[in-house]
Amino acid sequence: MTQLALVIDLNVCVGCHACVTSCKQWNTSGGAGPLVDDRPYGEDPTGTFFNRVQTFEVGTYPNVQTVHFPKSCLHCEEPPCVPVCPTGASYKRPEDGIVLVDVDKCIGCKYCSWACPYGAREMDEDRRVMNKCTLCVDRVHDQALPVAERKPACVLACPTNARLFGDVHDPDSTVSVAIRERGGYPLMPEWNTQPANHYLPRRKVELTVHEDDLVRVHNPLRIDGLQPAQPPQPQQGPGREDYAT
Repeated sequence: MTQLALVIDLNVCVGCHACVTSCKQWNTSGGAGPLVDDRPYGEDPTGTFFNRVQTFEVGTYPNVQTVHFPKSCLHCEEPPCVPVCPTGASYKRPEDGIVLVDVDKCIGCKYCSWACPYGAREMDEDRRVMNKCTLCVDRVHDQALPVAERKPACVLACPTNARLFGDVHDPDSTVSVAIRERGGYPLMPEWNTQPANHYLPRRKVELTVHEDDLVRVHNPLRIDGLQPAQPPQPQQGPGREDYAT
């Protein structure tokens, strides 16, 4: 059985929010939208986002680091949001493992959001239905698109290639190899939801700086070991005294 999923490399995510904005734009214009923002700058802002980037500072000064943590629906293999839905609006597709919401059946009861341990469900305040990441299902199966573009919008928009997409059940896929070789892990496995999405951990890099590295040895402006000549000073124009008679 195919299980499409995202693998997110926390080591190279820079928190630019390109994935957030591209997700918002595509899904607002596509079958999931319109995902409008109500009072985005007011006292009680609301809005629907399928993907959010949370930023944390971890460690104790002076050994601190900033971690950018993108999070969306994890498309669990045992999704707790599906069995609690009283109308069957939440369901998991057998052909690709994507968890979706049928908005025509959704009554906005929020049972699915209470059941999801990851906070991945969003209420569309205008339509009063629940919504979530669809892995851009309307893109990945669109035969009219070039093969290279049959990926979620967030994957195509990431400038650092921090987001990988593929079948985690295929041992030879890019995502499976990344998980296996780089210690990929699921989020909160203790809930036994078997998240399809995985994260690649940050890697600690030891950087040794030698004293010689602090001195610039090669100056591209030097010729024969000499410093470049100083540029000529601009000449001043005639003063007032030059016009005296």
